[in-house]
Amino acid sequence: MLEVTALLSSVLSALNAALWGPPMLAAFLGTGVYLSFRTGWFQLTGLPVWLRATLLQPRSRQRTAADGAISPFGALNAALSACLGTGNIVGVATALCAGGPGTVLWMLLSAVPGMMTCCCETMLGVEYRTRDAQGRYHGGPTEYLTYGLGRPRLAKLYALFLVGASFGMGNMTQANAVAQGLAGFGIPAWGSALLLLPPLTVLLAGGLQRITALAERLILALTVGFAAACLWIIFLHRAALPGSLRMIAREAFTLRAAGGYGLAKAARWGIARGVFSNEAGLGSNALIHAGAHCDHPGAQGMWGILEVGIDTVVMCTLTALALLTSGVWRPDAPLAGADLCAAAFETAFGRAGGALLTGSLCLFAFATLNAWSYYGRRGAQTLAGRRGARWFPPLYLAAAAAGCLLRLEPVWAISDLFNGLMALPNLYALWRLAPRAATLLREYRREIKQPGPKTRKF
Repeated sequence: MLEVTALLSSVLSALNAALWGPPMLAAFLGTGVYLSFRTGWFQLTGLPVWLRATLLQPRSRQRTAADGAISPFGALNAALSACLGTGNIVGVATALCAGGPGTVLWMLLSAVPGMMTCCCETMLGVEYRTRDAQGRYHGGPTEYLTYGLGRPRLAKLYALFLVGASFGMGNMTQANAVAQGLAGFGIPAWGSALLLLPPLTVLLAGGLQRITALAERLILALTVGFAAACLWIIFLHRAALPGSLRMIAREAFTLRAAGGYGLAKAARWGIARGVFSNEAGLGSNALIHAGAHCDHPGAQGMWGILEVGIDTVVMCTLTALALLTSGVWRPDAPLAGADLCAAAFETAFGRAGGALLTGSLCLFAFATLNAWSYYGRRGAQTLAGRRGARWFPPLYLAAAAAGCLLRLEPVWAISDLFNGLMALPNLYALWRLAPRAATLLREYRREIKQPGPKTRKF
């Protein structure tokens, strides 16, 4: 049995190394750059436009929904709940340890084209969405592959990979993170499963509206709270901030930096962290954004740009600066991952810092479980219709229980594999549908300049 497990791990590692190598990272980055050129780098040139359409929009309009739809603000929070969490916290610490401080700059550089990738995914998801008998919207890669490109078989393949990713990265690994966090408070793994399953059952029964309602309350508070904690750490160690910024800029382009880091490692880990963190290019965020009430696909696309900005530009950067200014990160530091983050929090909050971080990670992981339950159900529904939607919840709950109780090394490898496989049909669709996405953005920009009733309703 041990030999079979070792062989499986070896095979999965080889597949992931091939799938997530430089060509795949270049495909993510290249798609974002291509879409940015097609849209005139709107995420930069149109900064006032998308800020007015999102953060600066009146609160009442942000939260406007309709029958069968969710609010644009709710869609943002639900999509953020799927990608915020361990990737922005533990993942950033891992990237710093592997690639050095220069990873921070490359992470930010990769987020810029990622903003347009997410924007185009969101616009296309709304453009080609459908409505079921209950009046609920369904959109995303499965729809724009089917109706935009006329490739229903490719849509089903994407759905298959989506279901696999939902059980792995979206479920078992997150449940395991909750169990490990609660173990620090003296709760055994079986106790974590008992605590996790009842609220997850309630959320699965409520559909996208209930998922969104939780996300609006939980993610906003978690995001603001974690960002405030990082800012406090940076403020307390503000004397180290100029040196940390210089180190980030210097090591991002130095061929051979201190500690064995340098340009190659910094670029590789920075781009990878940006991709893994915001999920732009996987198409998953479009599944939720497509359920929002909006007058035009471009209106929801603005929230897609903001999503990547919050996830990578704000959250990942604040985490990295907290680790660097606090002095816990060093090339020879014995700590890594969550332990490194906990050490940074303890410099500002004492022994309570570790508990604060652990509690945040548990809540972020639960929020991710919540959002990915919708992704997985949508994939199951694409594959098997109503029957797929019925069998998915009990299997999802069983996987969450298993995630609390089992060791997950092979599951992590399988999760990475499914995430990479999801990206392939989605990136193909984005290249093929780039002209349509650019047209939608131009159309939206014309409409917001013209007062009066809109020509389209979504």
